[in-house]
Amino acid sequence: MTTVEWFMLIGLSVIFGGSFFFTGVIVQDLPPKTIVFFRVLIAALALHFFMIVTGRKMPWNGTIWAAFFAMGLINNVIPFSLIVWGQTQIASGVASILNATTPLFTVMIAHALTADEKLSPSRITGVIIGFIGVAVMIGGGAIADGMITALAQFACIGAAISYGFAGVFGRRFKRMAVSPYAVATGQVTASTVIMFPLMLLFDQPWTLAAPSLQSIFALLALGLISTAFAYILFFKILDGAGATNLSLVTFLVPVSAIFLGIVFLGEILLPRHLAGLALIIAGLVCVDGRVFKRRAIA
Repeated sequence: MTTVEWFMLIGLSVIFGGSFFFTGVIVQDLPPKTIVFFRVLIAALALHFFMIVTGRKMPWNGTIWAAFFAMGLINNVIPFSLIVWGQTQIASGVASILNATTPLFTVMIAHALTADEKLSPSRITGVIIGFIGVAVMIGGGAIADGMITALAQFACIGAAISYGFAGVFGRRFKRMAVSPYAVATGQVTASTVIMFPLMLLFDQPWTLAAPSLQSIFALLALGLISTAFAYILFFKILDGAGATNLSLVTFLVPVSAIFLGIVFLGEILLPRHLAGLALIIAGLVCVDGRVFKRRAIA
């Protein structure tokens, strides 16, 4: 990657890490489904504006929009809801570490559902090491903290699994000749439609107290920066550096999320969280495989 692309990748990791930080601020004032609805609504409006300004066209084929709704469900609605609820019970840094397991689930799901992305010995090793890291985090210590805390951590793992299915499902948009920017815009638009009745039914937002100004700004940042702009930057890096290099962001997101949580939210990470993070990163290195390829070449 070029120097510019490295800076873009680091910037994207901070933006993705910021989503956990912003959510940690907002959950003090608003319930999960309301947060998710406004996150995708704000992102959808911003991305439609981006599409118009840049002269890009949205497809209006029924089959494509059905795929947008499926993608929105498994890539936005389910994981966003699980993570936000999880962050009502656990620190944003812990949530980000658990979310870093997404590639571990993705390679297993891809192995089961695709013909060209099978598990290799290094990937199998990486998955095993990564899950040992998860076990270290959610072991007896987490259960001792209370069943709700353990469930919150499992919710974040559920989000990672949903992201894994989304990664495999999203491959079809290339075959359908839909641009990545249209996919991003379509899925958050579909997610907004899905979340609207759920928010009205479960949260009854008209009964909620007005959120603080701090939460309003955090919600705007979550939608505009950590969702809409993140997607634009994501696909910009993808176009220039490729999917393999882009996957490196997974290693960096917990670092920024942990830093922001400790400095601004007063969160504390326990030794088992850091041990679990180290094992998950080791697992991701094995799944990525580039270190072993370079040694073989050397």
